[in-house]
Amino acid sequence: MERRGHAEPPRRVVVYGAYGHTGRFVTAELLRRGLVPILSGRDPERLAALGADHPGLECRPATVDDPRVLNGAAAVINCAGPFLDTASPLAGAAVRAGVHYLDVSAEQTTVQALHREQAGDARAAGVAVVPAMAFYGGLADLLATSAMGDWTRADEITVAVALDRWWPTAGTRLTGRRNTARRLVVAGGRLVPLADPPPIRAWPFPEPFGRQETVELPFSEIVTMATHLRASAIHSFFRTGPLHDLRDPATPGPEAVDGTGRSAQRFVVEVVARRGTGERRITAAGRDIYAVSAPIVVEATVRILDGRVAGLGVAAPGELFDADDVLGALSPDPLTVRREW
Repeated sequence: MERRGHAEPPRRVVVYGAYGHTGRFVTAELLRRGLVPILSGRDPERLAALGADHPGLECRPATVDDPRVLNGAAAVINCAGPFLDTASPLAGAAVRAGVHYLDVSAEQTTVQALHREQAGDARAAGVAVVPAMAFYGGLADLLATSAMGDWTRADEITVAVALDRWWPTAGTRLTGRRNTARRLVVAGGRLVPLADPPPIRAWPFPEPFGRQETVELPFSEIVTMATHLRASAIHSFFRTGPLHDLRDPATPGPEAVDGTGRSAQRFVVEVVARRGTGERRITAAGRDIYAVSAPIVVEATVRILDGRVAGLGVAAPGELFDADDVLGALSPDPLTVRREW
């Protein structure tokens, strides 16, 4: 990482939705990395309560399209879902203000909207717009980019995700109710609607999961990959067990089991790229899908501010960053990454 001169002030990053579950992890990670969070969100009372825990940080209550929240900031990380409602207005305000924008969206429609709405303006403004830089979206995109390596095209890229359980946040539940769009996969080299009913298959996850039933359940990673990876087919499967947790209204939210606030939840994300008879497999394992999103999106933010990017404008994680280098920076904590090829 490039070292900043002693005379240069710490860089300031707005965390919008800072009082949410993921927003709190992002705030803590920014502080750990030496950046200065500006705490923001739509709820003044919740923001004030968070500010009491961080008396040295500025709090800026604001609507999602208020450009004043971005004053003096180098970047904004949007943690306020549903992103179907917040991403477009906040990203638009950021681009007009010349501020880099990142979010942790899992919604495919959000990623498509930002590419459609902001591609030209963001490039002209010289800023990066990076949706879905999180467990959902960004992580699988980075893994797939690493697996592709020197391949210019693949016959198929398959993502498989296993959680041992799912303790959903209130934001996850709200997004699930709000996100009614038909999910997309890549078939024949283009985005098409997911089959109804979705395919079910057994997937041989590494231990401790082993062989598990999965259902095709694509998130934002399908759309991000489709923007920069050439593959005839891209599919994403999800272990069925934790989906019962998600659909059960009695399932509690995540509960911290250590000093960082992480839950005991375990996950593994596996990506397999195939071309002819060749196969490349890469796996990332770790704890707590919400907590791990913080180091992923903050690592991206630091790299953008340092200029360690392949370009500017609206971009997918693997398109903008050196995927292997990012995964290396996130290993062995919070991720354990393993390659097989």
